[in-house]
Amino acid sequence: MRPPHVRIVGATVLAAVLVGVAGWLGWWQLEAWQARRDAEARDLTALTPVGIEEVMGPDDPFPGDQVGRPVEVSGEWLPEGTFFVSDRVVGDEQGYWAVVPLAVGGAGEPAIPVVVGWSTEPVLPEPLAGEAELTGWLQPPEGTGAVDDDPDDDVVPQLRIADAVQRVDVDLYGAYLVARDPAQDLTAAGLDQLPEVGTFTALKNLLYAAEWWIFGAFAAFIWWRWIRDQRAVDRVGDSPS
Repeated sequence: MRPPHVRIVGATVLAAVLVGVAGWLGWWQLEAWQARRDAEARDLTALTPVGIEEVMGPDDPFPGDQVGRPVEVSGEWLPEGTFFVSDRVVGDEQGYWAVVPLAVGGAGEPAIPVVVGWSTEPVLPEPLAGEAELTGWLQPPEGTGAVDDDPDDDVVPQLRIADAVQRVDVDLYGAYLVARDPAQDLTAAGLDQLPEVGTFTALKNLLYAAEWWIFGAFAAFIWWRWIRDQRAVDRVGDSPS
């Protein structure tokens, strides 16, 4: 029979190997889970722009998997619908988005609000009018719950379609655009929203990771119980008769 200390060392080495392998496999599954989620939350902003009609129509709900998608639109500016969105940060400065609706396809057609730039004051240096062609990033309407303290002015705390539609005489898309090229004397506005990851994306990988770690913990528990029992047996064997 092997000496007790040899059996203990052997069991300890085996337990260490099992726990190490289980821990590594769990970590591998966790990284796979994160990689798949990162892939789903991919940045669409660098894709080749497509016509907005290829992504959504004026009566369509916002396509949740197209947040940040570059689209091309052409139409006519509706300067009477211009408004500003407060508390927008560029760098370390707070300022305002300037938003002008664009009637997609021409006058009388449904319009889409376009963030044409950012400035430190709620002003649009040069009024926008006439026909336009532009590229912008598609964004879903905001709904932060912020309250407009002064409904009678042209400044709002969030870009909601329900607020914007009151300023024009046409229907609005269920989305807005952030223009790639800002209007004259304005700073380019940043994107506030990018694709969200589904709650259950790669859930199987996460469960596999937990399963491996539970197996490792179980192996460590069995080793601890075996060591405890072995020492108890050794103490009984060493006790005087």
